[in-house]
Order: sequence, then structure tokens, then C-alpha cells
Amino acid sequence: MCQYCSPDNPMSHHDYVFNPKKGRREFILDSMAAAGGLTAALGGLTLPNQAMAADEPFDEVVRIGYLPITDASALLVAHAMGFFEDEGLKVDKPTLIRGWSPLIEGFAAHKFNLVHFLKPIPVWMRYNNNFPVKITGWAHTNGSGVVIGRHLKADSFADLGGKQLAVPYWYSMHNIVLQMALKNAGLEPVIQDQTDPLKPNQVNLQIMPPPDMPPALAAKKIDAYIVAEPFNAAGEVLAGGKMLRFTGDIWKNHPCCVVCMHDEHTEKRKAWSQKVMNAVVRGAVYAQENKEEVAKMLSREGKRYLPMKAEVVLKAMTDYSPANYATPDAIKHEDWDVGRIDFNPYPYPSATKFIIDQLKETLVTGDTTFLKELDTDFVVNDLVEYEFVKNAMDKYKVWDKVKGVNPENRLEREEVFEL
Repeated sequence: MCQYCSPDNPMSHHDYVFNPKKGRREFILDSMAAAGGLTAALGGLTLPNQAMAADEPFDEVVRIGYLPITDASALLVAHAMGFFEDEGLKVDKPTLIRGWSPLIEGFAAHKFNLVHFLKPIPVWMRYNNNFPVKITGWAHTNGSGVVIGRHLKADSFADLGGKQLAVPYWYSMHNIVLQMALKNAGLEPVIQDQTDPLKPNQVNLQIMPPPDMPPALAAKKIDAYIVAEPFNAAGEVLAGGKMLRFTGDIWKNHPCCVVCMHDEHTEKRKAWSQKVMNAVVRGAVYAQENKEEVAKMLSREGKRYLPMKAEVVLKAMTDYSPANYATPDAIKHEDWDVGRIDFNPYPYPSATKFIIDQLKETLVTGDTTFLKELDTDFVVNDLVEYEFVKNAMDKYKVWDKVKGVNPENRLEREEVFEL
């Protein structure tokens, strides 16, 4: 019998978790990344885009790699709605990848030329591994939360002392925001063996692939997790968990996943890159304006981009009612006018700066020397390509259709972070 299908487990992970053997492989890969193993693996890869000549034949097919999370909505909607073809582009069916490490590997090996990554991942790739990756837009805003197990009585982050929490990746917005919240509550994040005793004020963190989180919560292997949708909604619907806090209620309209491309395309194939981002921006705006339709489109009952049932994806996209999340009080800033997940593709420099500065203070494993040496202002301009997404938003006149835009200064904003 599967470990998650025991008689005292009220949910079946088969509703949304993939082949368990592959799940173990994902965990091994992510553990390798945490220990620096993936750094060595990436360092040994051949980087063909560094040696690409301008007159070499150009493969114009858009090849999308994505994880089964709503963060990928803009890319998936652009594919489903034919927006790439509208731009005159050829596009393959998007490839579902079950963990961040294999997605990174696939992108590094040029299996994919359009992906979504957790925002700190390209920071690590470009400045720790010298891999030529560019952020070309935001995949979404908000769209994550902290879910606690049904066995846990907690009303705030202060109640998480002595508990086991899972994060999807060390280099993630999730790890940054979670640790800031824990420290603010007087708790100490640690990374140690799960069997080692914890002090009452310590919280042990571990890496766990998103599909494994809800079943692990139901089985009480962890006490809580922070992750992207729809795995928070899955934790609520299928694992009996409760939302402790939405991250978009802590950091207003924050980025999480970003759209990434290779330098070779953004620098040498500008017309192609512009068309790609035109389609992505259209996908993002369509998702923002049609969340219910998009949820059904992405679900198992729709076009099957995500292995989740429509009811779970719909909750992940639309359920942001303060009445539904009063105990615990997961929404403290109703006046912020944010959604459970939103889609603004413009990559504001202030948010990149915030993430870089906070990442330097965040506990991760492996060698973090490269972080200490990073010049934040340099990274803001070197890592992100702003031209294509701005051009697309101008072309389709969508600035007023997304959230978080200052009409008097559309290209800048002030970061709001309140616990």
C-alpha cells in the first residue's frame, strides 16, 4: 500500500501526485541542489548559447517547460489560446516537469527555451554558475501561502516554534518570506536532520517538491508548508489543512515565479524574443481577466495542463474571501485589493532589489559566497530584460488591466511588506 493511502489518512495523493518513483527522484535532485550537488552538475554542462554564432541556423520553435502550478498560467494560457501562433511562432506542447532541479537542468541543456523559475533561481544560475539566463517578465504575482496541518493548533507564525516546515526550494521567495515572518515572531529558522531535537523557539526547514507537500502534511510528516498554488488549495481540500497566511497579504503584489529565456535569444534574436513576450503578456492578462475560465482550462477536466481537479484549481485561482479565512486570520490587509493569485508581467526593479537584499539574510545550505559579493544595483539591470515586456504591454494597452500599477509612473513602484 502507498505510504499516503493508509486507513488513517483522509486523502488520496493519487488525486494529484505523480509516479512515486519519479517523486523520489525529484526529492533526490532537490536535495542535491540544497547540498550544492546541482551546482557542480550545472558547472559541468556545456553551454551552447555562449558559443552561438549570429549566422547559425535558428530553431524558432518555442519549447516550454513548466511545473504543475498556477505560476505557469501565463505560458500555458498563451499556448492554449494560440497566442504564440498569432505572433507567427511555432510552439511545441508544453512539457510538464515535476521538480525545480530537473526544470533547471532541462533549460540549461536547451531542452526548453521558455520557462518559469522561482525568482531567486536565475540569480543563483547567473551569478553562482555563470549561466546566461535572463528574466524577461513576471509569471504572476501573489499566489502562495502557508498551510498548517489539521493536527496543529496555530493562529500565527509565533505558534510554529518546535515544528517541521517544508519549502519548495532554498532559492525561493517562499523561503525568504517565511524566514522573515518567523524571525519577526521571535523564532529561529534552522536546517537540520528532522530527527534532531528542536528548541521551543526553533523551526526546522526542509526542501520538499510541491506535489509531495499535501500528502506529507496529511500524514503528519511535516507540520506546515509554504508553496505556490494549487498545492495550498490541495492542502486545504484534500489534506484538511488550514491557510495560516497568504503571502500576498504580507508582501503586496509580490513576484514569485518569473519568465526566463536564454541570453542568446534576448541578445541575438530580439524579434523572436519580442514575439514570445507578446504572447506571454497576452496570456497573463487573459488569466487575470478570466480566472474561473482559466482554472477550468488548466485542470484535469479541461486541457489537463495541471493534474488537479477543477475544484482545486478554481479555489487556488479565486477563493480569497476574508470570511473563509478568518480562523486563522490569513487575510489581514483587505484594503490591499490583491487576489489569491494575480498576473502582472512587468518585472519591477524594486522587487528584484528587495529579493536580492533579503536573500543575503536568508538561511540556505551550500556555499553562499556569491550572494555576499553581489552588487544589487548591478543585478537589477544585468539579470532582467525590461524592453520586451514593456513593449508588449504598450502594444496591447494592458497597463490598466493588471494590479499594482501606478498610473503616474508605470515602470516603478514602492515595495510594501507588512506582517
